Amino acid sequence: MSRILIVNAGSSSIKLAVFGEGLKSLLTAEASGIGDSGELRIGGSRQPAALADHAVAFERLLEGLAAQGYPAAGFDAAGHRVVHGGASLTRPERVTAALLDRIDACSPLAPLHNPHNAAAIRTLTALLPDLPQVACFDTAFHATNPETAVRYAVPPSWQQAGIRRYGFHGLSYEALLRRLADTTGTAPPPRLLACHLGNGASLCAIADGQSVATTMGYSPLEGLTMGTRSGSIDAGAVLDRAEQTSIAEVRRDLQQQSGLLGLSGLSNDMRALLEDGGEAASFAVEHFCYWCARHAGSMIAAMEGIDAIAFTGGIGENSEAIRTKVLQRLSWTGVPESAVHVIPADEERQIALHTGKLLHLE
Repeated sequence: MSRILIVNAGSSSIKLAVFGEGLKSLLTAEASGIGDSGELRIGGSRQPAALADHAVAFERLLEGLAAQGYPAAGFDAAGHRVVHGGASLTRPERVTAALLDRIDACSPLAPLHNPHNAAAIRTLTALLPDLPQVACFDTAFHATNPETAVRYAVPPSWQQAGIRRYGFHGLSYEALLRRLADTTGTAPPPRLLACHLGNGASLCAIADGQSVATTMGYSPLEGLTMGTRSGSIDAGAVLDRAEQTSIAEVRRDLQQQSGLLGLSGLSNDMRALLEDGGEAASFAVEHFCYWCARHAGSMIAAMEGIDAIAFTGGIGENSEAIRTKVLQRLSWTGVPESAVHVIPADEERQIALHTGKLLHLE
């Protein structure tokens, strides 16, 4: 029986998942709060842990898996989520030294993620040099966007420097399509509005099974109101603030102090805002739903119509209140209730599927 280890290394966390025969989930583990007051979760157990950096966190996680009967030497392959593949890495690839160099070259496009993604690959390579590893890129699903969708109207020198729309959450959208087909027993609808709503949030226009537009752009900052990210904002305002303060402060504000947190002054957690019900919290909720519906209009235009809507992600799956508010604003589309789907996120299994297929594992 093949065992595949899935690695998802973020800016302050590392998630692992073990899959067995038939892509059955056997165990999950997570190290969070890396570099701060950390926590280690192995299966159902949680405990505080001193996690000075990603290397220490990864080592502790592997120790935890071994203690549960899943030693590193027992894996047949490993699959990694890599956030950014740039314009050229548009499908899962087996890890080689040359591929790692290409992942490193994309690090300026995703400085909070790609270096950690690459470090996790290198750590596992040092530990198990003969273990086959596969990199799956979160940007790859959007490689089918037409040039008119990805180009910003900027000078050619910007385009040559890699300034274009890439889109993210691709693995989530792939998993959504797969699970939607499993749920309905039919092929995906011709024009599907896919909504990945969580602390990070985006929409994707999926026509005939392919991404033709998405709300995130050069970075995950563009698009919808998010937990702590601003979403789309006039570049002129960003330039003015950078002149008045500093680039570092503006980056921190837009990435970590904006979105639901910035609007409410209370929390980036949608559950907390819905429970609070105060004026500021309610405004943040309405802002989130308004911009979700407004950007949805753009996605629908890209597909020249709509046949179905699917929600995924922490908010999309679990908050009926938010889904209802968004759907009320989209009632003009005429999409019937039977064509609205709620699909649990399944990115880890999607990576395992890619890994097994590429390496011909049964």
